[in-house]
Amino acid sequence: MNRTTLFIAALMSISAPVFAEQAPTQSAVPAVAKSGSSIRVGTRPEILGLWGMKIPDNKKCTEYYNFRGGNELVVNSAKEWSTGLYDYQPAPDNTQTKLPALIIQIKFDNNQADCSGQTEDQAGEMSQYYVRWLNANTINFCMTETGDKCVATLHRVRP
Repeated sequence: MNRTTLFIAALMSISAPVFAEQAPTQSAVPAVAKSGSSIRVGTRPEILGLWGMKIPDNKKCTEYYNFRGGNELVVNSAKEWSTGLYDYQPAPDNTQTKLPALIIQIKFDNNQADCSGQTEDQAGEMSQYYVRWLNANTINFCMTETGDKCVATLHRVRP
């Protein structure tokens, strides 16, 4: 009986380190923290999307403004392509006593003729407008925050 007890004791002492080595280890992949909600809410400027402006002197040509995410802007007018940045600041209150502000900075211009027939390198130019919303699909670019002296009307082509 002593031999059997001694054999079992020896077997258990050898198997304990083997099982200890096989204990689950922490994986190299970090654990994902569980949050209370998996819904992510993001906002985007209401001006985002593709807008078109008819040129009064050239009814066959439309100048397009594509306000993209990341404050990127692409403008196409006939053969002219321009890219740049924009900053849209919504009205400080919802009463529309002050209009939303729009600042446009052109970074690149391919220096080709636009819808007006002009060839002008606009790279480096900055413009500021105040946006008067006529409805969800029509806006005016105005020179004053009260909406006086509007210089352009744009129609939404697609969101």
